[in-house]
Amino acid sequence: MSASTVERPGPGQSGPSAGGRQSSALPRRAFVTQVMGLPVSAHVRGAVDAPEVEQAVTQVWSFLHKVDDLFSTWRPDSELMRLRRGELDGVSAHPWHEEVALLCAEAQRRTGGLFTASYPGAGGYDPTGLVKGWAVEKAADHLANVPGISYCLNAGGDLVAGAGRDTEPTAWRVGIEDPLHAGAIAASLDLVTGGLATSGTAARGQHIADPRSGSTVDRSGSVTVWGPSLLWADVWATALFVDPGAGRSALSANDPQYRSFVL
Repeated sequence: MSASTVERPGPGQSGPSAGGRQSSALPRRAFVTQVMGLPVSAHVRGAVDAPEVEQAVTQVWSFLHKVDDLFSTWRPDSELMRLRRGELDGVSAHPWHEEVALLCAEAQRRTGGLFTASYPGAGGYDPTGLVKGWAVEKAADHLANVPGISYCLNAGGDLVAGAGRDTEPTAWRVGIEDPLHAGAIAASLDLVTGGLATSGTAARGQHIADPRSGSTVDRSGSVTVWGPSLLWADVWATALFVDPGAGRSALSANDPQYRSFVL
């Protein structure tokens, strides 16, 4: 299950976030790399040939590679894996580990336990369900420092959009894939600023566990959430996929500015 950035079909404005510049005539450029085990693409509009753009994209990739060095569960030498094996203590670990751990605790509180980083076995701690959204959102700050551009950073279908310094943002048309029909678009929306994330089983199968029971969620479908922050959109997409009813109640009580689309 994924969401993809596609160009707007025309000058009309629609979707959850309105107010961006019309984008059909603006110069465009895209950059792609492979990091954290997935393709990540940076899309920019506006002053795309300014040297600051390539510099910022290089900083984005460097930041994400650093996150992978620290938090990968596939690399035995990552700090996360060393922490889980007891080979590294929290005092010696990179400060990002403490930041992420506090965010995971807050996510568990906000979602009423529908999101967690604490699991039985395998070291008992896995924050990677939050790390991607957190990392991509922080990485996008490098693009936000570039004047004259709007941008959309896409990490395997989780998106953050915004604009550089003193620049009005533009809308990015996002297609939400139908989880039951690969390659088909079930819905689309315009993302101007903020983040969008999707959780489901179409791409990776049944990999999402219900923290309350420890059992894997055994249904198909997907949930897409968008709002001011990719980090929290990602957390809420997971929570609503685990339990749509309880998730909606928790979302309404804690983060009503976020919207969701359930398939």
